Amino acid sequence: MAKKAKAVETVEVAPQEVAIKTALKPTKTSWEIKDRVYYLKGNKSPLTLTIPSRHTKKHSLLYFDEKTGKQREIRYATNQDSPLVDEQKGEATLGHIMFKDGDLKVPKQKQNLQKLLSLYHPLKGRIYEEFSAVEEAADDLDILDLQIDALNAARNMDIDQGEAILRVELGSKVSSMSSKEIKRDLLLFARSNPQLFISLANDDNVQLRNTAIRAAEAGIINLSPDQRTFTWGSNGRKLMNVPFDENPYSAFAAFLKTDEGVEIYKSIDKKL
Repeated sequence: MAKKAKAVETVEVAPQEVAIKTALKPTKTSWEIKDRVYYLKGNKSPLTLTIPSRHTKKHSLLYFDEKTGKQREIRYATNQDSPLVDEQKGEATLGHIMFKDGDLKVPKQKQNLQKLLSLYHPLKGRIYEEFSAVEEAADDLDILDLQIDALNAARNMDIDQGEAILRVELGSKVSSMSSKEIKRDLLLFARSNPQLFISLANDDNVQLRNTAIRAAEAGIINLSPDQRTFTWGSNGRKLMNVPFDENPYSAFAAFLKTDEGVEIYKSIDKKL
């Protein structure tokens, strides 16, 4: 009699993920080995300027390490790889840090000095900065954008407002200038000092101050010899007293913005 074959039990198993080991990529360091240039802030360019290169009682050269919560002493030693004193070994040969004609060029071979100036020195940002082509380009772009805005505003500005702005820079000379001369000088001013130009263009008092000066030049109003009182040119009636230690025309411009001054401004504007 033939034996019956045993039934084979099949068990389904969910597919298993195969773990694949991958080599870890080295972490990129943010420090780039290159030649670096440092410059003094404020467009200063003395023949020479030496900044502290080691910690003393007079000049504190300490770096606060946030990882350890400790202050770490720094110094420039020409024969050491690190600017941190606790990482230096053996005898240290101290070096000087000297700016010449406003800048200091440090070649890539002097990594210890570069790191001291770029990462640790407390005077960075106060006395000197590191030159960055990217930041320089961004600053240039901001200036160019500002110049474009100022030039567009100057080109579309009416002559009266342009005269008011130029009077701040050129004084009474503006009164004898033609409209084309005013337009030309306005554009030149906008290009050379866009920030000041935009500030003046947005200042209501500049226009009012110019109105006061023009009215005085035309004899519509008079300013007393002591520059303390404004009066009507036609009848000598007093308009206002100039507060002590204020520019008379700036004071009159502020006066024209008051309830009483608005009516006077309308009368002056009709006569100009």
